[in-house]
Amino acid sequence: MSILDVMLLFSAALIAGLILLVISSDKFIEHSALVAEKMNVNPMIIGITLVAFGTSAPEMVVSAIAALDNAPEIAVGNVLGSNIANIALVFGITLLFSAIPIAPGLSSKEVPLVLAITLLTGLLLLDQNLGVWDGVILIAAFVIVLTILLRDSKDLQSELKEGLPEDDGASVGKSLIIALIGLAILIGSSKLLVWGAVGIATALGVSELVIGLTIVAIGTSLPELAASVSSVRKGHHDIAIGNILGSNIFNLATVLPLPALIAPGMINENIISRDYPWVLGLTVALAIAIYFFKKTKNNKIPRWLGLPLIASYGIYLLVISTSGSL
Repeated sequence: MSILDVMLLFSAALIAGLILLVISSDKFIEHSALVAEKMNVNPMIIGITLVAFGTSAPEMVVSAIAALDNAPEIAVGNVLGSNIANIALVFGITLLFSAIPIAPGLSSKEVPLVLAITLLTGLLLLDQNLGVWDGVILIAAFVIVLTILLRDSKDLQSELKEGLPEDDGASVGKSLIIALIGLAILIGSSKLLVWGAVGIATALGVSELVIGLTIVAIGTSLPELAASVSSVRKGHHDIAIGNILGSNIFNLATVLPLPALIAPGMINENIISRDYPWVLGLTVALAIAIYFFKKTKNNKIPRWLGLPLIASYGIYLLVISTSGSL
């Protein structure tokens, strides 16, 4: 096979993997929730599960498969790249559709939590080693974050219950079968995506980290983009920014531990010197924007902010492409 044929094969695998990943994750989550609901599981527990897995299911499965396939840099790059894409690309594009009102309590709870998790992640990565204990610490942090989010938060509890999918009339057995098929396709498509990504990285002579930070990260962020744009167009503006912050928290606290536990070891130095500073910088910038515009008369993040956010993502891609070590 020629180089062109090989590239076409890997590219087709990656694109097919991404499409199947988005579709299967949605069906798996929806019908798993329906099964739990029909078996009288507490709605709060179902809602929490939907929030935890619904925002990060693609990243979670792709990172697990990548770590199992001995490609931990794709897993780590997927997490950091997704967080960068969520703020700069997803939120930037969402803002082009509408200004985003700043919900009460956002600046006092969600923003400090996402900043805390981001800073904790930086401290754990500082030694350029992602070990088992790092994963344990991040999971413990997730439990703490979830406890804080749920404590004395009746609004969140009602949102979780309202977020449950509507009963489509299917039996428990049918929903269970659809959920299992969705899970099987989710795992298979993730493996296909990782295989295609590794193949492209090898053929182009770039690192698996860069592929994870760009192609894979953008692909696994598509559900967040679809959800955010859809919620804004339907008038649910507060869901859009909550979706971004929630996804970034769960990516760091539940997805990053997977390569730490499955394939612990040293990480690429570019993660600390190049990629993590972008994650931290964009997170701080978003926090500043929220605090600043919260004090303005209309209490909204303006549409024009979407342009510099999208531009910042373009600059980040340029930085990666011109980096001395890809």
